[in-house]
Amino acid sequence: MAVVLKDDAAKVGVVVLLAFLFLGLFGPALAPYEPIEDTVQTEDGGMMRTAPPNSVALLGTTTFGKDVLSQFLAGARPTFIVGFFGGVGTGVVGFLVGLTSGYFGGRVDEVLMRMTDLTFALPFLPMALLVLTFVQPNIFLITAVIVAFFWKMPARVIRSEVMTVRERTFVKSARSAGSGHLRTMFLHVAPNVIGVGFLYTAYAVSWAIAGQASLAFLGFGDPTATSWGRMLQQVFESGGMREAWWWVLPPAIGIAAVTTSVFLVGRAFEEVVNPELRSEE
Repeated sequence: MAVVLKDDAAKVGVVVLLAFLFLGLFGPALAPYEPIEDTVQTEDGGMMRTAPPNSVALLGTTTFGKDVLSQFLAGARPTFIVGFFGGVGTGVVGFLVGLTSGYFGGRVDEVLMRMTDLTFALPFLPMALLVLTFVQPNIFLITAVIVAFFWKMPARVIRSEVMTVRERTFVKSARSAGSGHLRTMFLHVAPNVIGVGFLYTAYAVSWAIAGQASLAFLGFGDPTATSWGRMLQQVFESGGMREAWWWVLPPAIGIAAVTTSVFLVGRAFEEVVNPELRSEE
C-alpha cells in the first residue's frame, strides 16, 4: 500500500474512494430529507419543482419536488453495496476458476475455459435485461447478475499466471514431497498470483458500479432504493437532461469519480504487481 501511495494520482483515487466509503456507510443518515417520501416545499406551501440550488435545497430539486442532495447521499449506499460485493464476488469467482483451470489443466481446463468462452459470447446488458425482466430487481440480485457475467475477465488472466507458476521448481517439489492438489494449489500456487487477483478485484468494483448504473438507467434497477444510476434514469425520463444540470451532475460526477479513482489506484497497484511497467517509464 505504501508503494501505491507514492503515486500522486493514486493518492487522489484513495481519497475519493474513502469519501465514497463514508457516503456508502453514512450517506442516508446525512440526508436532510427522506429521498423518496419527502417533498421540498416553497414558502407558500407549494411543491418546489425542478428548482435550481437554493438555501432550502442545496443541490436543487427534481421534477417531483424531491431534494437532489438527499437522493445523492442516499444513492451512494446501493451504489457502494453493488460495487463492493459485485467487485469482490467477481474477483473471488474469477480467481477460483482461473486457479483451478490453470492448475489442473486437461479436461478441467477445457470445461472451465469453454464456460468462460460462453460467458464472453453473451453480451452483458441484453442478457442482464432478459434475466431482470422476469424477476423483481433488487440490489443483491443485480449484484449476482453482475458477478455471473464479469468473472470471466479475471479468470482468463489468473489462469495464464497459474499455468506459469505451476511449472516452477518449488511447486513440483511440493508435489514430490506428498503435498495434495488442494494444499499445493492454495498454499504454493495461489500466493504467487494473489496480487493479480487483488488487482482485478479492484477493477471489478469499477465494472460493477458501471454495470449497476447502466441497468438502473435503463429502468432495471431496484425500484425500492435510490441509486445514482436511478437518479440519471429519472432525470432522463422527466426530459430535464439538458436543463436540470443540478440534477444530472451529482450522480454523473459521483459515478465518474469513483470508477476513475478505482482505475488510478489499480494502475498504481499494477506497477507493484508487474515491475516491468515501472522500468518502461
